[in-house]
Amino acid sequence: MISVVNAFITKLGTIGIGIALARLLGPEEFGTYAVAFIALVAVLSFNELGVSLAIVRWPGDPKDIAPTVTTISTVCSVLLFGISYAVAPAFTAAMGNEAATDVVRALGLCIVLNGLVATPAALLQRNFRQGQRMVIDQVNVWLGAGASLILVIGGMGAMSLAVGRVLASLVAAALFLAYSPLPYRFGFSATSARALLFFGLPLAGASAVVFAVGYVDQLVVGRMLGPVTLGLYVMATNMAGWPASLLSQPLRSVAPAIFSRLQGSPEDMRRSMLRILGVVSAVMLPVSCVLAASALPVVTVLYGENWAAAAVALAWLAPVAVCKVLHELFYDYLVVLKQSISILHVQVFSLGALVPALLLGAHFGGLAGAAAAPLLVALVVTSPLYLRALGRAGLTLRMILGHLAVSLAVSLAAGAISWVLATYAGEHLMALIGSVLVGLAAMVLTVFLRRGDIAALRLLRGEQEQT
Repeated sequence: MISVVNAFITKLGTIGIGIALARLLGPEEFGTYAVAFIALVAVLSFNELGVSLAIVRWPGDPKDIAPTVTTISTVCSVLLFGISYAVAPAFTAAMGNEAATDVVRALGLCIVLNGLVATPAALLQRNFRQGQRMVIDQVNVWLGAGASLILVIGGMGAMSLAVGRVLASLVAAALFLAYSPLPYRFGFSATSARALLFFGLPLAGASAVVFAVGYVDQLVVGRMLGPVTLGLYVMATNMAGWPASLLSQPLRSVAPAIFSRLQGSPEDMRRSMLRILGVVSAVMLPVSCVLAASALPVVTVLYGENWAAAAVALAWLAPVAVCKVLHELFYDYLVVLKQSISILHVQVFSLGALVPALLLGAHFGGLAGAAAAPLLVALVVTSPLYLRALGRAGLTLRMILGHLAVSLAVSLAAGAISWVLATYAGEHLMALIGSVLVGLAAMVLTVFLRRGDIAALRLLRGEQEQT
């Protein structure tokens, strides 16, 4: 319950201040920050070589490997910061926005902070310390967003977002250290390092490819269509992710720990995976369908007419966000099963299909074409590959569809009603209000239908928190 409240409050704060920032900055300045943020996420995707995730699923006492994890993650983060600082001018020039160079370099400080606290963050996840994590998340969100808002009003432009993010990351790092379940210390064991790197390097490679799959669309849009269109595209991407981070992220965040605790019982692990899948789809699908169907009213009412062009991207990207959440669950499940190579194969083939799809979509369809490409690849390439890997692990397509079918049917009906409202209601505000009510009603229905799964997962988490 704490994790649900945490995610809900955090995302509401992010959305509210994000709307204010977007109205003050406009698409061009927002696009400048987006260029820098892509660079940051690229480095963070493999910042600590995947070794911190080993703490979450380590079968023994994590204190045996924690010092080695801390040393590896810190050294890697410092080295990557130096590299990112040096190549920032070349990256921003390639993106057609050299004004973002200083912003890229400022955000690079978050790389070091992330590496320093990778071990405490993983330990909190392993031990289900949701209350402490809530404190850290709230400070991170509100301090960063509040500082950025003040600086934007003061005229710092895109750099204000970077300064706010670094300040928040610094304070969050201090809190991670304060709340760490184990004493924070450096150390190195060659034996532990070999085991950690054997586990982590394939995941780091997979994470780098996951980044490419997740952000190559923004790279292509920025390079081919310019920073203004990139600002529109990123805003649409952020909006498409609202249902995931606001509603389904709490379950997804604890899924790796749940799977890890059940890895000795394959049948219980499969059952828990299907229950999580059913609950996530129940809370996310209705809102995402309504969001896609009422994209124009949502964008214009919340962000203003100068952001209206983002609506065409949002209509395509809302279902992409649903696919991403499901794929992340599949990823977590396969990680615990030690199927790192299978995960890497999925990501490589998906990236190979996505790049030409994006290039063709952006060239022939502009913003709409670029937004449609990820959905096409997610449905035709990534999903079948994940389903094949899951099938080998005992999770069949029939099982998965059985836990998605009802929620999908209800959500599509809600989306159709919202589309009618958005098309024929005339007034965008009234269309938005009507769509929100439809989406809420659909979500209440789908969640009610999955109440058995919710109760079972709550009981499972309660048992694990006591162990």
